[in-house]
Amino acid sequence: MMDTIYALASATGKAGVSVLRVSGPKVLDVATSMLGFCPKQRNASFVRINDQNGELIDTGIAIFFKSPASFTGEDVLELHVHGSVSVIGALSDSLSNFDTVRLAEPGEFTRRALDNNKLDLSQVEGLADLINSETEAQRKQAQRVLSGELGRKVSEWRSDLIRAAALLEATIDFVDEEVPEDVYPEVNELLSDTCKVLQAEAEGAVFAERLRSGFEVVILGRPNVGKSSLLNKLAGREAAITSEIEGTTRDVVEVRMDLNGLPVTLLDTAGIRATNDVIEGLGIERALERGVKADLALILTDDGGLPDGVDEIGDKIFVFTKGDLTGNKDAVSVLTGAGIDELIDKISDFLKEKSAVVGVASRDRHRTSLTRAIDHIETVRLMLVDGCDQTELLAEGVRLAIGALDSLIGQVGVEDILDEIFSSFCLGK
Repeated sequence: MMDTIYALASATGKAGVSVLRVSGPKVLDVATSMLGFCPKQRNASFVRINDQNGELIDTGIAIFFKSPASFTGEDVLELHVHGSVSVIGALSDSLSNFDTVRLAEPGEFTRRALDNNKLDLSQVEGLADLINSETEAQRKQAQRVLSGELGRKVSEWRSDLIRAAALLEATIDFVDEEVPEDVYPEVNELLSDTCKVLQAEAEGAVFAERLRSGFEVVILGRPNVGKSSLLNKLAGREAAITSEIEGTTRDVVEVRMDLNGLPVTLLDTAGIRATNDVIEGLGIERALERGVKADLALILTDDGGLPDGVDEIGDKIFVFTKGDLTGNKDAVSVLTGAGIDELIDKISDFLKEKSAVVGVASRDRHRTSLTRAIDHIETVRLMLVDGCDQTELLAEGVRLAIGALDSLIGQVGVEDILDEIFSSFCLGK
């Protein structure tokens, strides 16, 4: 028999209310022993919670979820008690005295939800992303995945591929006879349409992954043009050292922030100029490298002069600085705050435009599975174009594409990554 598990589902430490979750086959025994009865399904009951000796531990709210109508798919009991370290300790001690009842491992509740088909693997990842979300955009993206949207899309894609495989396999019975109908045009159409939507989803996964981890916005410019000052202004704190001495910043300074609901990592970099200083030279080289890789570069100038090397950078916004000194009405000023809000809006509008193509697939693993499916489909389509009549090979290629999509939602071939995924969860999840 599988163990019954328990864990604190709310944050540790003092709180107004703490929630302790119990899941497994002995939940009814636990409820009867500690509460004196088992609450009705999904009804909140005010209860006295006692230990095995009948001594009162605490009073609180108990909610019972009967299998399979629970998060884990098992019987689940939630105890909402006073948020005291001693109360949680006493409850945990009492629960551990039951046979086959033990403290849950990290992510074990969610692992059981996966095993009991309450969630697919992509939804598990969506739950992890939701727990770790820091911005509104990340929350919305995680909720899309957690709601099962990716699983529904996979089901549609699989349906078309299964239809294509069935058409091909039906012709195998006529290998020595004339095939009653040419199925290849319909097969090719199904594969072509599916391939297009998979390619769009794979492209969107690149930006969705950035939405999860945060967009990178690098600040570039010549020395003393106001890069570190702008970083501090946008971050709302003294994250980088500012000085009138040129070359103060030599390494990349990173600050993570919420920019109008988007997760953004701002990067302050070394001033770009010709130098004989080896260390400063390395900083300048690193600055340009990060500029090329970033989602957006802010190219700062106070007199219209631009640093060497910025031509190789893709997406960029030119920003005039020191408006309070130059009198340039289009320049920003970290001293007066002029133009800062407009600059923030310009940055966020640009990143939101990039986010418009975000798909539901949001991890490198998702993109890899999509790419594998696309590769198998393209191989079959090329074989059709070349006039291949080996139906078994064509059908097998389609089945391999279906298998790649199955791995996307955890139906096959993902055992090696499960431990890594669930280790990121807390005990109560």
